[in-house]
Amino acid sequence: MIRTIQLPFYAKLCFILVSLISFGFIFCTGKDIITPVLMAFLFAVLLLPIFTLLNGKLRIPRHIAAGCCVLLFAAFVVGILVFISYQVKDIANDFDTIKKNINAFIVEIHKFIKENFHVSIGEQKKYLDTVTRDSVKNSNASIGTAIVSISDLLLDFTIIPIYTFLFLIYKDHFILFLAKLIHKEDHGRLKEILSQIKVSINNYIVSLILEMIIVSILTGLGLYIVGVKYFILLGLITGILNLIPYIGIAIAGIITLFASLSGTGETSIILSILIVNVIVQLIDNNLLVPLIINSKVEINAFVSIIGIIVGGAAAGISGMFLAIPLLAILKIIFERIESLEPWGYLMGNHVPRKFTWRIRRAKAQLKD
Repeated sequence: MIRTIQLPFYAKLCFILVSLISFGFIFCTGKDIITPVLMAFLFAVLLLPIFTLLNGKLRIPRHIAAGCCVLLFAAFVVGILVFISYQVKDIANDFDTIKKNINAFIVEIHKFIKENFHVSIGEQKKYLDTVTRDSVKNSNASIGTAIVSISDLLLDFTIIPIYTFLFLIYKDHFILFLAKLIHKEDHGRLKEILSQIKVSINNYIVSLILEMIIVSILTGLGLYIVGVKYFILLGLITGILNLIPYIGIAIAGIITLFASLSGTGETSIILSILIVNVIVQLIDNNLLVPLIINSKVEINAFVSIIGIIVGGAAAGISGMFLAIPLLAILKIIFERIESLEPWGYLMGNHVPRKFTWRIRRAKAQLKD
């Protein structure tokens, strides 16, 4: 008979903190290896219903079914990239017009600064020349960093489909491995955890795709109303970049402002584009995210923001994208392990019903 050792709270807390620090150190050290594996795991879970249909109901061999799933997903991504490339080609044809409108816009900015801040155009140009020279000095390092980033991105695009294929093939093998790690009486709980993780990740990724489509439609419609030429492309780019927390929408706004100069350099158009982006973000943050995203993962905003910041610091954009699904997985595991249940509750997004009346009474007293 296995004897259970009861530890005091401070000892449990110490072990938890040491485990978190150890996992964080391992992830930061091996992020270039771990990040593609985690991305492939998410995509494999997303493709699992299609794989089950092909392999289970249609009796297609596992390798062929997994290959079809990966090819289908790759075709979807390539289709989006091909569409964007054709649209970007049209924008490139308007490069001379964009250059002309940029120069006109810069002249207006110079005049505005001169009239309101009393800085002559010559002093402004002198300052810009100084900044440009400083930027050129650091260009070699920037180019080297960009080349490394592009090579890493190409490597990830190559290896993630391979990892996804292998996850689908060895799905049952991994489940049996997890079953061998725990006692037989806990197999039911393991099955429940795995089932809930699959549902949660599927709901989260589908919700992200739905949010991307809605943001793309709203942005494209707003840009069409204000008279931007490439509103379809810019709406799609905004929807895709919106998947990157915080910085994605800023990058999309810069691209939209640049592309809008293919038609005109008027300041009113630029202000209209900024207004469209702000309105779409307000709708996204206050309506779409609470209804579509938060309702699926059930993680409170405080934990989500901390997770995204930590993920970005540890692994950049990939870490920010992986933060929410990983937190959702941890929450599911914590809620079904008795000793870790308080941590799962801490990550949750609900208020106990027995405390609701106290909150209402406190608010009523404050009003009085």
